[in-house]
Amino acid sequence: MSSERRAVFLLIALGIAGVLVRSLVHSGGAPGAVAYHASGGPRSPFDSVAARARRLARPLRKGERIDLDAASREEITRLPRIGPGLAARIVNDREEHGPFGSLEGLDRVSGVGPSVLGAVKPYAAFSGKVAVDRRVGGLAGRDFRDSPILRGTEPSVTSVLRPADPPTRRPAAPVSLNTATVEELAQLPGIGPAKARAIVADRERRGPFRTLDDLTRVPGVGPGITRRLQGRVQPLP
Repeated sequence: MSSERRAVFLLIALGIAGVLVRSLVHSGGAPGAVAYHASGGPRSPFDSVAARARRLARPLRKGERIDLDAASREEITRLPRIGPGLAARIVNDREEHGPFGSLEGLDRVSGVGPSVLGAVKPYAAFSGKVAVDRRVGGLAGRDFRDSPILRGTEPSVTSVLRPADPPTRRPAAPVSLNTATVEELAQLPGIGPAKARAIVADRERRGPFRTLDDLTRVPGVGPGITRRLQGRVQPLP
């Protein structure tokens, strides 16, 4: 066989081999077709954002609980009667004063009253550790079953627990809300340095407090705090 014929046969063999390889690699598709393969990598972050939005928009089911000692602002807004503004105040109060521990502790937040507490009670949970109130002995004779919040439930340990007061020495005698300094006010139960400064600023701007309930006009001071101040402040004019 001449060299020319051998060269022709070699070219034909190479061509056949190329066709076979191409058919094996691109099986099931037309010649020249482009195959697309789905990526096995992580899903787009937009998928997780959409899933989170759907979860936050979903109404609370029966038996579902929101942990007010750990939940984010967005989670807290899922509770009934809780909007973005009140949720932000709840988180800010928790970061400044520690966990609530119970519905009674949540009452210290400005804007949280009996109607809000009653609405969130079926869905609220509290996981934070709180210190026993040093005045718990003074509450021993109180019947918590008469509370509008706890009515229908047995008294529990959490009903007499509150976040610990600032580690400062309490005044020996009641103080006057209309003459006390920031340092004196800060020693009152439930009143830290920040609230003490707010009370003095409100007093200088709007005039003296006529009753103890007037103190609730100060941001961050709610009915729960005024109840704790009974007997700790002098009678107001």
